[in-house]
Amino acid sequence: KDYTAAFDVEDIMIDHKIYHTMRVAENAERIALSSGLDRSDADYAWLLGLLHDFGRFEQVKRYGTFSDIHSVDHAELGADILFKDGEIKRFIPAGFNPDDSTLTETAIRLHNKLLLPEDQDDRTRFFCNLLRDADKIDILRVVQEIPLKQRAGKGKDFLKKKNEASATVMEYVYSHRCIPRKYVESGFELHISHICMAFELVFEESRRIVAEQGFLDKLLSPVDENGEYLWNESERIQLKILENEVEKFLTDKDRG
Repeated sequence: KDYTAAFDVEDIMIDHKIYHTMRVAENAERIALSSGLDRSDADYAWLLGLLHDFGRFEQVKRYGTFSDIHSVDHAELGADILFKDGEIKRFIPAGFNPDDSTLTETAIRLHNKLLLPEDQDDRTRFFCNLLRDADKIDILRVVQEIPLKQRAGKGKDFLKKKNEASATVMEYVYSHRCIPRKYVESGFELHISHICMAFELVFEESRRIVAEQGFLDKLLSPVDENGEYLWNESERIQLKILENEVEKFLTDKDRG
């Protein structure tokens, strides 16, 4: 609260980001406890969630958008502010394991990246995956509840208009992978790309939380709360394909 008080907390984008931050911290703690971690590591997971989007506040202050491609990589910015500028000292609790300082910086820098490095040690990979899951879970809520113009700010007008997702985007759907941002060129493809984050949920508890909250189901629905179609016919066909692929993936995960 002390840190965010320096920003315009009346700005709806700042307000959304504060709420998102606390939700991710709660998700991270829950996933940690469900994985059998002790209280100390569960608290550490919560701390990672608290700090993961640290760069977002300065990003929107400087650029008026949360769109990284129209400003700066928010994960890199946040890690730089915390660890190069020394803001991390404001958040390290008494008894913090100094060996986790490097892990914390790594997890923050990598939480928004498409893939994790192959050479990570087990503890680093575990907490990186945990943080990424916790973030993805709440992003599903964000994109379902909050209009794009509020989420993107000045970067809201970059998407081209087109009637259906490209063959390249659909290849990622069939492969059960997240879609690289460079291939997203329309509002519908952006919608699909958010849903595809479910393909990379690592922890069973993450998938359980998603099922409980129901935001993924709403994103997969072709109609709004009034029963009106959200997409044209070709887009609805592709959305149904995505729904089937998500169901197939989650069922396979549960069975495994």
